[in-house]
Amino acid sequence: MAFCFYNTLGREKQVFEPINKGKAGFYGCGPTVYNYAHIGNLRAYVHHDILVRSLRRAGYEVNHVMNITDVGHLSDDADGGDDKMVKTAEERGKSVLEIADYYTKAFFCDTDRMNITRPVIICKATEHINEMITLIERIEKNGFTYIAGGNLYFDISKFPSYGDFALLRLDESTQKGFERIEQDENKRNPGDFVLWFTKSKFENQALIWDSPWGCGYPGWHIECSAMSMKYLGENFDIHAGGIDHIPIHHTNEIAQSEAATGKKPWVNYWLHNEFLVMDKGKMSKSAGGFLTLQSLIDEGFDPLDYRYFLLGGHYRSQLQFSFESLKGAKNSRKSLVDKVRGFARIKAEENLGNTSNGDAEIRRGNSDITNYIEGFNKAIEDDLNTPRALAELWGLLKEVPATQEALTAVYDMDKVLGLGLEDAVKNEKNSKNSEDEGFTREIEELITQRTEAKKAKDFVTADNIRQSLKDRGIILEDGPAGTIWRRG
Repeated sequence: MAFCFYNTLGREKQVFEPINKGKAGFYGCGPTVYNYAHIGNLRAYVHHDILVRSLRRAGYEVNHVMNITDVGHLSDDADGGDDKMVKTAEERGKSVLEIADYYTKAFFCDTDRMNITRPVIICKATEHINEMITLIERIEKNGFTYIAGGNLYFDISKFPSYGDFALLRLDESTQKGFERIEQDENKRNPGDFVLWFTKSKFENQALIWDSPWGCGYPGWHIECSAMSMKYLGENFDIHAGGIDHIPIHHTNEIAQSEAATGKKPWVNYWLHNEFLVMDKGKMSKSAGGFLTLQSLIDEGFDPLDYRYFLLGGHYRSQLQFSFESLKGAKNSRKSLVDKVRGFARIKAEENLGNTSNGDAEIRRGNSDITNYIEGFNKAIEDDLNTPRALAELWGLLKEVPATQEALTAVYDMDKVLGLGLEDAVKNEKNSKNSEDEGFTREIEELITQRTEAKKAKDFVTADNIRQSLKDRGIILEDGPAGTIWRRG
């Protein structure tokens, strides 16, 4: 498969050419674990999952790395606002690490329920402070930093291409580029950012470490550069995140990484997903009233209903959320599962090919299957177009005879979509088997009761049991070896 991704670096679709043939190094920005993930956050991780599943289905060995931000992320990406971790810890009366551990587990509980494949490497910021310090030292050695007010800053004026990624013009930045940034009198330029804090504006900062610049903690942006380089190298294939990361976080990552290594580019392909919106507004924790996955479950939805809903929109398009649209996705997913289960039952019961033109139908089906697989592949290759991919899956189920080959194709498509279709079929079979086992045990218990009643010469009870089973279609036959039963 020849993938074509929309690369934010260049603002165009580009053919994916990995650094190492057959391998793909991928870093996806992970959560800041100070609260539950909201359903808008989860859209990003479904996008990452589709990317990873698609590459693996095509035969790539994917090294997927994701960070866990458990220190240093302020409520404003540009070194302003409150420390999210500290603020939540104080509100809950817990330590920062207790808060981080709780919400990390909650995050992966949500992603597991949405059938999102876990990354190969999950790296916590607090466990990679040494790597961050080492990287900052390289940046400092290359002349891109200054110390002011006790903190170490990255000087964006020393990096000529700063802002290219976000299409920012530095000569206008003072007036237009960074208006929302909280003023910091220590900064030479409004867009400069902290690499290491030693003079925190917060009293009794919870987590601090020794460093060449004094006791303190890292700025938020440095963790992604340090950890991605450790596990993927100084030049790797793909970096992904939300579009809100483009103007500051990812711009700063590029600047500090390339300033440290002297290499360009640091990352070859940048993929960014759009927002999930409610009433034409971005879902945000800071705005309050956000929806979690559990909120949807409490309303009677399955996590995979939400996954199906997300697949119905292209990741680069804003997606309007409403419970009405989610209900539509729920109904569509149920119909999809029912259709696949119907395919599986027909195949299992060997009801195919019973008409005179059965062989012709199967041959036609084989040809159509190939066409739908090719259509599905083209959709996924074209910048992970899941709405088109879903349409190809539905087309196969509606237009192709139910054969083992067709069912195999459905399961193959679902390796990318991640809707758990094969598991849904297996679960139905297991449920049916469980029902059969329970039914058999019930019949045998009633036969035992009837036998005991006959021994006690309670023939009324014995006859009543025989008649009740007969009414249910079960015939008892008494013989020298005891009583056996069969369906009437």
